[in-house]
Amino acid sequence: MKINFEDVNFRYRRLIKKIYRKAEEYTNNSFNEVVVTVSFVNEKRIKELNKNYRKVDKVTDVLSFPMLEIIYPQHVKDFSKEVSPDGTLYLGDVVICPKRAKEQAKEYGHSKKREVAFLALHGLLHLYGYDHIKVEDEKIMKNTSKEILNELNIKRMKNV
Repeated sequence: MKINFEDVNFRYRRLIKKIYRKAEEYTNNSFNEVVVTVSFVNEKRIKELNKNYRKVDKVTDVLSFPMLEIIYPQHVKDFSKEVSPDGTLYLGDVVICPKRAKEQAKEYGHSKKREVAFLALHGLLHLYGYDHIKVEDEKIMKNTSKEILNELNIKRMKNV
């Protein structure tokens, strides 16, 4: 997977790469040249995006903008016909608000690093077609997130 980063510092780039590699493996979603863009934005920008695309006029923590209509349990490889002429399959964008991540980390009693890890993974899972509208889908998504983060020893506790 190739990850394009926008306004994401080196520390978080390494973390997100590690999480996305594990998520690819865990969910069986590896594919030759998948591309994802991860951006960090301020509260004003994420509120704008949330309002424009979801019709929700408030700040949020993470947004996903899938380029493929994957519906879990489909996999990225099911979309091989969507590969662009340059050989890449653009999965979509994940947009994170670090300020919200910091606030939520404090609220949940763990580190900002852990919260950013969770939000980045949450966004990627949405690109993979996971959702949390129905209770049973939410359980699948939560369990998948928990398993991936646990395998990487990124747990809900301070200083992780």
